[in-house]
Amino acid sequence: MAANRIMGASSGDLIDPPDPALFFTLSRAEIARLDTRVYKLTRDLEVLHQLAQQLIPDQRGYQALYTANQMVNSITAGDDSGASDLADQYLAKGNGARAHTLAAIGNCHIDSAWLWPYSETKRKVARSFSSQLKLMDDYPEFIFVASQAQQWAWCKQYYPELFERVKARVAEGRFLPVGSTWVEMDGNIPSGESFVRQFLHGQRFYQQELGITCKEFWLPDTFGYSAQIPALMKHVGLTRFLTQKLSWNTVNKFPHHNFVWEGIDGTPVLAHFPPGESYGMSVKVEEAAHTVDNLQDKGRVSISAFLFGYGDGGGGPTQDMLERTRRLKDTDGCPKMQMMTPDEFFGQLEKEQHNLCRWVGELFLERHNGTYTTQAAMKRLCRQAEFRLRDAEFLLTQAVAVLGISTTSLLLKQSLETLEGAWKKVMLNQFHDVLPGSGIALIYPEAERLYQEAMEAALAVWNAAADAIFGSDGEKTQVALNTLQWARTEVVKVASSTAQKGAQRAEDGLQYALVAAPPMGSAPAQAIVPSTPVTVEVVDGVVVVDNGLLRAEINSWGQVISLVVAGDDRDVFRKADGTQLAGNQLVLFDDQPIYWDAWDVMDYHLETPTVLNVEGSGYAVTPVTVVESGPVMARLRWGITISPNSSLTQDIELAAASPYLTCSTSVTWGENRKFLKAVFDTNIRAQNASFDIQFGHLQRPTHVNTSWDSARYEVCGHKWADLSEPDWGMALLNDSKYGWMARGHQLSLSLLRSPKAPDDTADMRHHTFQYAILPHTGTLQEAEVVRRGYEFNNPLTLLQVPQDRAEWSAVSVEGTGAVVHTVKPAEDGTGDVILRLYESNGAKTKITLKLWWRVSSVAECDGLEVGGAALPFTLSDGVTTIPLSLAPFTIRALRLSLLA
Repeated sequence: MAANRIMGASSGDLIDPPDPALFFTLSRAEIARLDTRVYKLTRDLEVLHQLAQQLIPDQRGYQALYTANQMVNSITAGDDSGASDLADQYLAKGNGARAHTLAAIGNCHIDSAWLWPYSETKRKVARSFSSQLKLMDDYPEFIFVASQAQQWAWCKQYYPELFERVKARVAEGRFLPVGSTWVEMDGNIPSGESFVRQFLHGQRFYQQELGITCKEFWLPDTFGYSAQIPALMKHVGLTRFLTQKLSWNTVNKFPHHNFVWEGIDGTPVLAHFPPGESYGMSVKVEEAAHTVDNLQDKGRVSISAFLFGYGDGGGGPTQDMLERTRRLKDTDGCPKMQMMTPDEFFGQLEKEQHNLCRWVGELFLERHNGTYTTQAAMKRLCRQAEFRLRDAEFLLTQAVAVLGISTTSLLLKQSLETLEGAWKKVMLNQFHDVLPGSGIALIYPEAERLYQEAMEAALAVWNAAADAIFGSDGEKTQVALNTLQWARTEVVKVASSTAQKGAQRAEDGLQYALVAAPPMGSAPAQAIVPSTPVTVEVVDGVVVVDNGLLRAEINSWGQVISLVVAGDDRDVFRKADGTQLAGNQLVLFDDQPIYWDAWDVMDYHLETPTVLNVEGSGYAVTPVTVVESGPVMARLRWGITISPNSSLTQDIELAAASPYLTCSTSVTWGENRKFLKAVFDTNIRAQNASFDIQFGHLQRPTHVNTSWDSARYEVCGHKWADLSEPDWGMALLNDSKYGWMARGHQLSLSLLRSPKAPDDTADMRHHTFQYAILPHTGTLQEAEVVRRGYEFNNPLTLLQVPQDRAEWSAVSVEGTGAVVHTVKPAEDGTGDVILRLYESNGAKTKITLKLWWRVSSVAECDGLEVGGAALPFTLSDGVTTIPLSLAPFTIRALRLSLLA
């Protein structure tokens, strides 16, 4: 009998790609009968041996060794019963009252995909859950927890009889869901809304199927933790957090195992890192002793979590482990070991919370920062899916609000089902080995298919909502639809048989037109003549583009060598003394980490830069040419051959009325352990750089004063990063990238990697992406960098609609700082609207929401869409006005009921 090998082959200590031609042959199988007396004696001797190894030269270690020797003598003499009594007598000697307690929690962390695909995980769940049920029959004290609602859902879907047996143990409080989320997702890359949906759909499954609401965020194995996670936890009603991954830090040992973690909005949560630094312990004496010896908070706490059971590939606790927990329950020389639920453990730890220290900001993992870039398609598709689902939900909400729930009940019901299915596909792909790119090649075609299906579902809801709102009757006109909260004037591409006044013919035969759209609404896409046309001139081989808001100079190699804001003489890339710096330098680095290929980027890669697009580089560069020259759009094009396997073409674009210069990039990539970055060497002196994260932004130092600063050489950010002096600076926007570095006056954006394990084909394909350079005066808040990041990721949409329904607006905000990220129907199908917003500037603010809907009630609600206190509002002439006060970086959600 042969079986194809799924898991990764190993070469020394490295995880190599799996060998598809490797087979195993089963040549022998045996059935044995368990001799319970012999089994007990072997477990007794095992634990005594471990105690002796751990405790000698302490006299208790010698007592354990002597007891084991006496047992062997009794067994040799044929007195098994006497040997058993000797072990029982020794193990009955209990601890003192002050002995540290280990909360033993059985678990089997199962990677939803890693060295195996989703299909294998479904079988792993069945095997693991089945084995734990059998152990519960024999060990009535045994408590087992399983995270990831998706895996529970798979159990219900594919193994319904097993699921019913599991539910019986759930009712007893012995087989428990834990962690609240749909999957154990990546802790850095998903958007803030994706985090909320992970909790929302995870908790809804547990509540509906098991009658349980989890009380903790359980994320033992992920690659760093956003500084906004505490606020996101608060938003869904959680105050307890557990992980262990920071024990993997390369340079700095994290100073706590128990602490109060404070997010960027000031929210505190209780955080626990099991000091055994594993979620897969085997219940050995040395593990128990290490847990106490390694505890960073000695004297402050009297209890620690002890997570045992085979993990990653599943399996969970074994009979041997449970036998050892019985023997170590209260044994002199070891900490006390007590089976507990997570709720019981955190309940005891909360009594000592007042003793704990505080950590503010992100929990940065000093490993695995290559995962911000590896498998670029996962990042691009995730970003696209998040925005498309957002837009579909908004348009569906508008349909329900303007047409009424009675008219749209069927549309709402069907659309909510479609959107739930789409979100669950996106959330599954946000698992911490799929989205980060650290799995085998086999998993990514399926992940791409799931993303595409989610976006197709979002498009179907969008189209159905648009049909309901606009209908098909009457003469049509083209409109620009804006799903963001502020009015916009932007250049779009329109199809037209005749030239519009103010429009510009594009290279592909379409027309560029500057159009305007109201806040969260639409208006006819009529071309506006730019107040300042885009101009292009070539001076001594340098192309100069200007649109009245900014002026840029681009040399023959595609580098930006000058960038100024209109009316300001400070140059981002040229110093006052004439020193020439440059932006848009494409730099190639060697990228050979010590161990984890797809995961890690080591700091020594920074010692190997090769600038590709510079004179004398030796690379074949196709010089910059002018492709389109205004007045609405200027487009320049250049290219480079990186190697026989890799080439790049880039269009540098400046549109009318745009405050940024866009670099639209197309790459054919076929490198071996190389790292491509876009580097911007600026004339800006800043002690800190700011990075977009979930529902807020984070500052990180640009210096390397300490080892903690030095270890943050590759960091995670979302839609933008900003390098600024107090009153001017530069932001860099992007549409699909997450890896950044800010050192001194340099800001760089990571574009592509090429690791060879565990997927030797990772990123060997064609890629397209965009980034944009935004120079600005004033602070990033005054320059509205947050707004520009949203606009860059969510361009205006063109639709054909009846003329009488072309112009409308749904939501706008008066005041500064607040971003309305989410407008969606409530999940319960009542027709209520959930509106989620956050404060984006890090400052207290007062705003007024204006909704062109007739609202009957407004209440504060949480991320699970449970309503709270009523909020004041006014309704006049069909417009609802809601005043709000927001604290820095706070996340708020409102539940609105609409008038029929």
